[in-house]
Amino acid sequence: MSKFRLKLTALFMLLIGLSVLAAGIFTGQFYKHNHLEALGSHMETQLRVLSAAAPWPKGESKTAQTEYLESQAIRFKELADMRVTYIATDGEVLGDSDHAPGTMDNHAGREEVREAMQSGMGRSIRHSDTLDENMLYVAYASKNGETGETLGVIRLAMSLSAVEKSLDRMWMALALGLLAVFALAALVSYRVALSVTRPLERMTSAAKRMAGMDYKVRIPDAGKDEIGELGRALNAMAANLQDHMGEIRRNELHLQSVLDHMISGVVMIGPDGRIRIYNRSAELLLGSLARERVGRSYTEAKQQYELLQLIRSGFDIGEPIHEELTVYYPEERLLELHLVPIPMDDDTAPGLLLVLQDVSAIRRLERMRSEFVANVSHELKTPVAAVKGFAETLLAGAVNDPETARSFLKIIQEESDRLNRLIGDILELSKIESRRSPLQFSPIDLRSFLERQLEFLGTEAAKKEISLELDAPEELFIEADEDRLGQITLNLLQNGISYTPEGGRVRVKAIIVESEDGGDFEEHVRIMVSDTGIGIPKKDLPRIFERFYRVDKARSRSSGGTGLGLSIVKHLVELHHGTIRVESTVGVGSTFVIELPLIQDY
Repeated sequence: MSKFRLKLTALFMLLIGLSVLAAGIFTGQFYKHNHLEALGSHMETQLRVLSAAAPWPKGESKTAQTEYLESQAIRFKELADMRVTYIATDGEVLGDSDHAPGTMDNHAGREEVREAMQSGMGRSIRHSDTLDENMLYVAYASKNGETGETLGVIRLAMSLSAVEKSLDRMWMALALGLLAVFALAALVSYRVALSVTRPLERMTSAAKRMAGMDYKVRIPDAGKDEIGELGRALNAMAANLQDHMGEIRRNELHLQSVLDHMISGVVMIGPDGRIRIYNRSAELLLGSLARERVGRSYTEAKQQYELLQLIRSGFDIGEPIHEELTVYYPEERLLELHLVPIPMDDDTAPGLLLVLQDVSAIRRLERMRSEFVANVSHELKTPVAAVKGFAETLLAGAVNDPETARSFLKIIQEESDRLNRLIGDILELSKIESRRSPLQFSPIDLRSFLERQLEFLGTEAAKKEISLELDAPEELFIEADEDRLGQITLNLLQNGISYTPEGGRVRVKAIIVESEDGGDFEEHVRIMVSDTGIGIPKKDLPRIFERFYRVDKARSRSSGGTGLGLSIVKHLVELHHGTIRVESTVGVGSTFVIELPLIQDY
């Protein structure tokens, strides 16, 4: 039970108890007063009757009066069952129903006697030492009917023990009733306090849960009184808060989802220098987790010193900053940074919003594009310059020398063919990269397909006495674009023949391999084209598939190569959802390894 309920119950019990006690005391006093008043009135009536029935003797000696009055006192006691006393005007007792008059004190000073002498009737209540109990005394002045002179006083005395016992019984009954009322009051008070405090306790508990951001709590209907209205108001407030908090949480989730799926890193720093937002892309770009950074100062990120200096500058100048910055942790990257001051909360000083984007790939592509344009210009300029130079020589008179003219015209034809191949390869590569030429997949018998490729190159290989070998299982079918697959294998075989000395060997091998992808095993076809040529230096292996990259530029040009063949091969392999790599040792030979899915996943 709550302290408030205990206090409220005690208050109700106190109020009820005081009310019942006051009512009991008032009732007891009222009962006592009325009982004594009725008893006194009865005794007064008895005195008048007694005075009339036995008039006070007149003109007789005191001894005769005493004998007469004493006998009357005894006689009337038997009739009225009350003590009867006759008192002379001087206070001397002349007759008494219970004691001998001579043994009794003078009664002139008794209160009831004095009142009777003065007003004709007197009353008093006092303790009787003779009887050792409280007595009610009523005195009546007996007068001479002719002269009105007071002859004496007749007094009746009655014990109040019966009255006191009756009052004691009444007080006992009152006490028992009070205890019963207290018990009933306790029960009623508890029920009343419970009906008042239970809704308040529920509201208090609900308010505490709301303070703890639990807005699902509801208070049971507490009736139609003010407490019930308060409960309904709290329920309405909780429902509104729940709706608002739900909307806020949904907005936070949307914002967090947007931040987490942004390709740009986003970092928000408060005016105090503490990081407040740190999204997933920022984790990848800066090499630290959000839980390690949020709530802590940006100066703790010691790995990016240049970035820290830039953030300090942003706080100092308070203006947007746009920079490109190279960071070396967790790896070397070129980052484009936008640093913008933004107002936050009620702070007068602004915070900073830092947006980071990895532009390493973009800058690399731009560099490759510039290099590609420069290489194309250079590669186109060489045959054009040769054609122009020899044509001008012929026009200058060399055409008159048949042998010289024929030699020059042959060179012009070769350079034109080379220029035509170069333009064709550039267009082919552009078409492949832009995916304007979709692949047409169909089942291919790989062994028969490779046999046709080797047969097509047989004459070229025979010129250099190079042997062509094939190792492929029968009935090995692969799903691929036949024209593009032929372009891949012909390019690799021609490269092998071109860079293999006379008497060498070019070998093609095809096998089925299994690879694990997410717990599932998939079958792939591995095609290996190996030669016993001059090989590729280790430093050139990472760039071998770049456009216009040549290991031996002089030999490549003399063989008629454009420098785009391997780049075309790599793009075509990737369009088949495959991979290509090269293994090579200088002076021993090279092996190009292609892995293609056995069945394409559309």
